[in-house]
Amino acid sequence: MSGDGVSGLEKPVDDRPVTYDLIGGEAAVGKLCDHFYALMDAVPQFAELRALHPKDLQGSRDKLFMFLSGWLGGPDLFVEKYGHPRLRARHMPFAIGIQERDQWVACMALAMEETGIVPAIRAKLLENFFNTADFMRNKAD
Repeated sequence: MSGDGVSGLEKPVDDRPVTYDLIGGEAAVGKLCDHFYALMDAVPQFAELRALHPKDLQGSRDKLFMFLSGWLGGPDLFVEKYGHPRLRARHMPFAIGIQERDQWVACMALAMEETGIVPAIRAKLLENFFNTADFMRNKAD
């Protein structure tokens, strides 16, 4: 958390990079991951994305939480447990194209909005999420 005691869920962001503490730390990242997978599981618009995941989403949720924790500058939980993320290699077994990328990004955008991450932070994160999701593409559309 920032020195003034206001979490990134309430505080607008200036030109500082979005960080783990700025968005609210462990609780905020956990809430974001919970919402992301709940939306993926429930919203028909995300059906193709959901189909790429196992029936039980808890493992996927936990891995995203661990990854985002380190990616945002918090505890590097994913690396500690699994080693280097190697995102592209880990996603190669799944056919990921424009549709899957766009569903992932839309689901994350909605999850960020619903968890109360302020618009300025959402915009910065969304740009980074889009770039990362685009890098995961491995099928021609």
